[in-house]
Amino acid sequence: MSTATHEVTNQPTPLVGHNVYAGDRALRDALAFHLPGADESGRTSFGALLGSEAMQTHARLANVHKPMLHTHDRFGHRTDAVEFHPSYHALLGAAVDAGLHGTPWSRGAGAHVERAAGFLMFTQLEPSVLCPVSMTYAVTPALRDNAPVFADWFDKLASTRYDPRLAFVGSKTGVTMGMGMTEKQGGSDVRANTTRAEFVENNAWGACYRLTGHKWFFSAPMSDAFLVLAQTVAGLSCFFLPRVLPDGSVNAIAIQRLKDKLGNQANASSEVEFNGALAWRVGEDGRGIAQILEMGTLTRLDCALGTAGLMRAAVSLALNHASQRQAFGKRLAEQPLMKNVLADLALESEAATALAMRLAGAVDRQDDLFETLMRRVLTPVAKFWVCKRGSALAQEAMECLGGNGYVEEHGEGVMARIYREMPLNSIWEGAGNIMALDLMRALRKRGGESGDAVQALDAELATTRGANALLDNFANRLFARLSDGAGEETDARGLARDVALAVQASLLRRHAPDFSFDAFCRSRLAGGGPQVFGTLPSGIAFDSLIQRAMPHGAT
Repeated sequence: MSTATHEVTNQPTPLVGHNVYAGDRALRDALAFHLPGADESGRTSFGALLGSEAMQTHARLANVHKPMLHTHDRFGHRTDAVEFHPSYHALLGAAVDAGLHGTPWSRGAGAHVERAAGFLMFTQLEPSVLCPVSMTYAVTPALRDNAPVFADWFDKLASTRYDPRLAFVGSKTGVTMGMGMTEKQGGSDVRANTTRAEFVENNAWGACYRLTGHKWFFSAPMSDAFLVLAQTVAGLSCFFLPRVLPDGSVNAIAIQRLKDKLGNQANASSEVEFNGALAWRVGEDGRGIAQILEMGTLTRLDCALGTAGLMRAAVSLALNHASQRQAFGKRLAEQPLMKNVLADLALESEAATALAMRLAGAVDRQDDLFETLMRRVLTPVAKFWVCKRGSALAQEAMECLGGNGYVEEHGEGVMARIYREMPLNSIWEGAGNIMALDLMRALRKRGGESGDAVQALDAELATTRGANALLDNFANRLFARLSDGAGEETDARGLARDVALAVQASLLRRHAPDFSFDAFCRSRLAGGGPQVFGTLPSGIAFDSLIQRAMPHGAT
């Protein structure tokens, strides 16, 4: 006698074996705008790898089997080692092989835009292994302020050969780096740091110090070296802290414990103590804040890129589900109200990609004064707005899947993983208030040899002036506020939102279809701004927006 109670039907097939790049029209159009005529073959191959079943399995396993800290061996010797699942190493190796870490600094024009596209795509597979990748990217140029260290380390930081061994840099094929800024008592206020640095001697790597203190958030502690902040007699200074010293001994970095986090599970975030750890000063004594701010512009770029990638992944999963699942006699994607939701999510995702890639373009053109000013404006804007919208989008995309979206299922519930990951980029490298106030400082600095950020923003938006009355009116109101000095601090978040919306609309006019630009202006620039997803006004090209965002291979 059969024991079957029912047949499983109306369950969508997973989004597996798709090409992350080929199916992302928004990213492809942004790249065609920033790098016209560039060869796409490498991106297409990388997109196929990232969407493969094998890599998706690695992403699941790296999150299910979390890093484990081993402070001592079985004989009682201190080891301070973090053990990762092999899938973590497979993922990190793929990111290094693609040159998403320090490699762009060794290449020419366009390298940072290409790298940004790869970073955005990789995040759709697995974001948390990209922590050491992002930090390596950000700290590599800072090492130029210590010429001997830069000479010994740069080639290995730019290498595309992953080498996880604990060994001195001279015997490794490639290295990664981390950062350690935050302490218990300070958080974003790094001036409150208490870790102290005592001068030892000048040697082959310059001024050497002993560090005593702690770091409250010390991500990727298995990196080969770190840039950290510590107090000297001159004030807060920046230091290069290797895990293995030139004599082959292991530095005095004691890992106290790993953080038990909401998401970001494959990445080991730790608390550490320095008990006389040796470090070499990078840059001027007492000038650590300025160096950290410069590195922050690059990690903040990655926060925007990473969130845009997660948004794209969430939209792809929602579209894959809704294009197959039947309800009330139709596929979900054919239901009028669900069309509104899906189209709105697709529009938000494209706008996030456009803004993040525009910032990457400004980073790539560092010798251009206009692009330097736009980088100064867009870094806090993109970090603030894209990351804020990410969590709301993930919640709505999860709802498109219903209860299935909320289920972890031993790591196979990718939407749940995305939802847990989303808030991190908004917090990491400066939360929303820090970003909004940073933008206000940039816009209040008028004229001078360093240029005028308000004038640069005006020039950026002038490229599309006259294309849409809603955008023109929105921009006019924005610049009226800026003429009065950027307003009060209590409105700093509103200012960051409005700059983001104006730039996003302008970018969509330049490299997205007219129906996307029209939908964005009508839904984001009219009335009270962005509302609950699924409230696009009537007359919007819902089907066109959905079809444009449909992941490759979905029907």
